[in-house]
Amino acid sequence: MIDIHSHLLPAVDDGSQSIDVSVAVLTRFAEQGVERLVCTPHLKASQVTVVPHEAYAERFAELVAAAPPRPALARGWEIMLDIPGADLRSRALGLGGSSAVLIEFPHTGVPTGATEELYRLRSSGIIPVLAHPERYFGCTVDLVREWRQIGVVMQVDGLALAAGGPMGKLARALLENGLADLLASDNHGDSRSLAAARHYLAEDLGAREQAELLTSTNARRLLADEPIVPVGPVRFQQGLMQRLRKLFT
Repeated sequence: MIDIHSHLLPAVDDGSQSIDVSVAVLTRFAEQGVERLVCTPHLKASQVTVVPHEAYAERFAELVAAAPPRPALARGWEIMLDIPGADLRSRALGLGGSSAVLIEFPHTGVPTGATEELYRLRSSGIIPVLAHPERYFGCTVDLVREWRQIGVVMQVDGLALAAGGPMGKLARALLENGLADLLASDNHGDSRSLAAARHYLAEDLGAREQAELLTSTNARRLLADEPIVPVGPVRFQQGLMQRLRKLFT
């Protein structure tokens, strides 16, 4: 598995607050089969020109020195689109130095002009990867379909598949409609991982091909600047939702 969204760079945002916490999570990830992981601390689009890259590089080097050999670690950012028009083309902002850039909307929901801003970003030459579309107020299956048509990649949180309420409903609807491109943990130094979601999809639902694409293949292709592979629809079985929640807890 490859996890492109995590907050395990210690003491830089609301994620892991120490190297020891991060190492414990990474050790568990290695046992579960995570081969590569991208550390993606929070960053606002309005601050991309002033971010202290050298300080973050030093913190990353400290983590690599303390971490187990697997998963292999890379750097990236989760960039909140707090302003329109930001230049995100620098490879220092991409996932593992690629042209794929992990972005998110403000917590208030889908902003006015979101489609136009996503189109501008894609036209600038980067691959926008929208983190957890299932979380945003105002997001719909039809909007996600439109965004994917202009070249935006959809990253659903693995934990959201087991969630109740509108978030879980939308996350599952995206997979059911073949509109999710990959899963990630969004781990903040806690118990979240890709393993439970992969096991549920592959073993309980028999969606092994989709599980491989969502947790490994498409992430690998993104990091290599290669086109992702479309993921076929996943049919969720209502009676198995309780088992999925148990896997996550």
